[in-house]
Amino acid sequence: MATQSEDAAYGGETTPDEIDELARRAQAGDAAALDAVLTAIRPRTLNVCRGVLPYTPDAEDACQEALLNIATKISSWGGRGRFTTWTHVVAVNSARTTYRRMKNQAAAYDPQDHNPLSEKPDPRTTSVIAGTRLDLLEAMETIEKDHPQYVEPLLLRDVYGMPYDEIAELVGVPLGTIKAQIHHGRKLARPLLRGEE
Repeated sequence: MATQSEDAAYGGETTPDEIDELARRAQAGDAAALDAVLTAIRPRTLNVCRGVLPYTPDAEDACQEALLNIATKISSWGGRGRFTTWTHVVAVNSARTTYRRMKNQAAAYDPQDHNPLSEKPDPRTTSVIAGTRLDLLEAMETIEKDHPQYVEPLLLRDVYGMPYDEIAELVGVPLGTIKAQIHHGRKLARPLLRGEE
């Protein structure tokens, strides 16, 4: 007989408490619980990926990668915060990885040498609404070279609106440190977003 959390996971909206419980059971080796938790978090994971990658097929690729990472690394969730908060970070990182891979695959081409219709679209020009998000990703890549500790807190706060205290708990550093990292990250990002490199 299915438990209440299994019914919710398969048939309706699952609460954060139910997702945490499913995740704990999945960590203990319960394959049905792993399937249920992945089903429950998929819509949210896809939305997180869409927040970074506006082109739906790219967001779906990143979502699949995130779900695979969640399934294979579920044992690394410490259980201190919500499982959904942990998965949020995994999804952001998967979307950023997908963007990097696409950016590396997008090669400049001469229209006379190639058929532009057969080329995969450059992720930086895929969508009119993508500009600010992709500009932000470019800025984060630049910042990450010298200050990688600023990137994740800055994205979680400024792109996803996550509260400072949740970010601090998730990243595992004091609240004051998170606030300072976000402040310094914003100072570094502003000129990059204005094109003042």
